[in-house]
Amino acid sequence: MIERIWSGRSPLWLLLWPLSLIYGAVSSLIRLSYQRGWRKSWRAPVPIVVVGNLTAGGNGKTPVAIWLVQALQRRGLKVGVVSRGYGGKAERYPLLVNGDTSTELAGDEPVLIAQRSGAPVAVAPKRRAAVEALLASQPLDLIVTDDGLQHYALQRDREIVVVDGVRRFGNGWWLPAGPMRERASRLQQVDAVIVNGGQAQPGEIAMTLRPGQAVNLQSQRRAPLADLNNVVAMAGIGHPPRFFATLKQHGVTPVSEIAFADHHAYSQPELAQLLTDGQILLMTEKDAVKCRGFAQPNWWYLPVEAELSDDATTPLLDDIERLARHNANGAAS
Repeated sequence: MIERIWSGRSPLWLLLWPLSLIYGAVSSLIRLSYQRGWRKSWRAPVPIVVVGNLTAGGNGKTPVAIWLVQALQRRGLKVGVVSRGYGGKAERYPLLVNGDTSTELAGDEPVLIAQRSGAPVAVAPKRRAAVEALLASQPLDLIVTDDGLQHYALQRDREIVVVDGVRRFGNGWWLPAGPMRERASRLQQVDAVIVNGGQAQPGEIAMTLRPGQAVNLQSQRRAPLADLNNVVAMAGIGHPPRFFATLKQHGVTPVSEIAFADHHAYSQPELAQLLTDGQILLMTEKDAVKCRGFAQPNWWYLPVEAELSDDATTPLLDDIERLARHNANGAAS
């Protein structure tokens, strides 16, 4: 239903329109308060690169954050990551994420980023606290913040926005009548726009999510996706239909498709009852990081990689590397 409302296909968005005006006014006032200096923002001693979005969830932001961290690591830079850690319930913040940190404490996305990139990750509702914790733990050349485009209390040096190329901006209205956190005109102020699927417009960087081999949660055995049969597909991400469409595009037609809320907290009995004898449960990697502790032998996940053209991304990566090295040289002098 929410997709129909946000796309404009349902007239119910008109009922929510007054609330959108309030959301937009508050959002614009918060940004203006930092721009005018009415509220104080904080500048970190290392460059900050924000990977965020203008719409609510499901754009492919976290795969882009992982891609960016890995691309900068290949250039010899020491990169840290900070996150709000949505869904995590740590007793105290900031929380430094390591290989033993549970998703119950840190949230699913920070754990996934740490596992995939090997980068140090810190979680805190106030991103300044996360940045300070990372810098106190080890020397870093720059920090990538996963989400946080609208977190203006933290100054940033570069902004990258990820856009769903198929859904774009729906009906264009602020939450809750539409999907927008900020209006589309905000794109004119960011440093790069990465478009996940669909058709990239002039000046935007096209991206696709390329699936790898399926991985068994228990044994870590890998298998071609097309080798899996009698599959029940599940996804607890911002836009589950994208995952289900990816499976079909690569030769897997699930016997059923089950969508959970983004960041859903799973239990073993809840997932076990989805299957009958002989069926395989196939999930996203974001779901898998929450299920490894109680995984069954017939549970698999599908990792995906953000795939972007080198020609399109080299200028962006060159710019961020220059920024980091210039800052490091200035600090050393």
